[in-house]
Amino acid sequence: MNYPVSSLQDVFHGVPILEFSGNWKTPANALVLDSRLVRDGAVFFAAPGTRADGAKFIGEALERGASAIVSTETGLPRPSLSWIRVADVRKALAAASLNFYKHPEKKLRIAAVTGTNGKTTVSTLLRHLLQSEGAVWGLIGTVRYELGGHSCPAHRTTPEAPELCQMFYRMVEAGCEGCAMELSSHAIAQDRVDGLGFESLAFTNLSRDHIDYHGDMENYFQTKARPFLGLCGPAPKTSVINVDDPAGLRLAGMLPPDANVLLFGESKAAQIRATKVRLRADRSAFTVSWPGGSGEVGTTLPGAYNMSNILCVLALAHSIGRDIATLLPAISAFPGVPGRIERVGEGWPCRIFVDYAHTDDALKNALSMLRAITPGRLLVVFGCGGNRDRGKRPAMTAAVQEYVDFAWATSDNPRKEPQEQIFDDMRKGVSMPEKIEFIEDRRLAISQALDAAKEGDSLLIAGKGHETYQEFSDIRIPFDDCQITRELLELKRLRIVL
Repeated sequence: MNYPVSSLQDVFHGVPILEFSGNWKTPANALVLDSRLVRDGAVFFAAPGTRADGAKFIGEALERGASAIVSTETGLPRPSLSWIRVADVRKALAAASLNFYKHPEKKLRIAAVTGTNGKTTVSTLLRHLLQSEGAVWGLIGTVRYELGGHSCPAHRTTPEAPELCQMFYRMVEAGCEGCAMELSSHAIAQDRVDGLGFESLAFTNLSRDHIDYHGDMENYFQTKARPFLGLCGPAPKTSVINVDDPAGLRLAGMLPPDANVLLFGESKAAQIRATKVRLRADRSAFTVSWPGGSGEVGTTLPGAYNMSNILCVLALAHSIGRDIATLLPAISAFPGVPGRIERVGEGWPCRIFVDYAHTDDALKNALSMLRAITPGRLLVVFGCGGNRDRGKRPAMTAAVQEYVDFAWATSDNPRKEPQEQIFDDMRKGVSMPEKIEFIEDRRLAISQALDAAKEGDSLLIAGKGHETYQEFSDIRIPFDDCQITRELLELKRLRIVL
């Protein structure tokens, strides 16, 4: 696909510039944050990062053919090079990206969702419902990017501004009506979505996560609140908020009186409300009411948290003018999201699930749901990521010990942190040492859990979900919980037969 080529003057139209040297008519054929991706004619944005300062890589960008540099410092003039000094490189990148791709966001209806848990299910189900009516919608989220005729695995929940705008551009070219997207707190904090106009923006819930990045829960909440308050672009036309969640209730109270707010939940204050809830192991149902109507919802998605996710989706659909009544039948046909309470090992005496739960709240949601439908024991394999919030490790372990009969603590993505140090943090949450075993090898931990599981038991393999790798230091090795589980089960079947 051919992408637009603009001059620097076009790309930086309306972007606050402190100082410029060079030629405004210089062509710009790419906007780049990573110096390793620079090619002839690219504009390199030397932004500060969490691991390194982009200013350190200006020399490499020049060697690779950058025609312009954007930084907070003044550069040395040289022939055929333009230098643009700005106050904030990332904000400049977001605005320049919208200009470079000719504002594709204005040609799409963008319905986004943020919050700690539920974003992937909400965005994927929303796209499923909208496409059930014949519309073509794109998807940007944790598992996949759907660009209208082209699908690819996701590498981050919300991409950097140039890639995000490029995806919007491709959606427009493919004839998409809109885009359902996940909005991460990192993306908000790093100004990746500055300037975007959301037709509808939803808030699911807030629980402890990413404190290693945000510092504390208050900063985490305030980051999530920014787009609703119009602090990183136009305020959304409609704010869709979970009124059952304390943080959602707080957020709703912060919005100005003239804001268009749509509340969902079981609370009587909700406009999109669930009543007569029936949660069962294989199928759940509830009555949903909305302004002007009501109907019955049937779904194979388990648990009260998925009921909340469905309400969020229906509220988003309602906010963009869809008739909820016509969408309800398509909910029962939704197959779910890979790695979200995904059933594996059909035909095995116990029930085995793989899930992405990697916070104490997500574990509580998943385990409490499984506890209610499990006649036998509840077992879990889980781990905590390295080089991330150490404070949530004992909380995750405590949550596991609250609900399960036995747990295998193992590696998740250790990254550059020693696994034993991660285990030491996790052990601070142990209250019943006889009900937990620490095994560094994740495959071995899963194997032992499968050996222990009996008929009537439920086994949850938590933490990685859809991910197909493990991160060790600077490398990723293939590791897919679903695939590994199926391989182990096949080996155990052969052992049984022999």
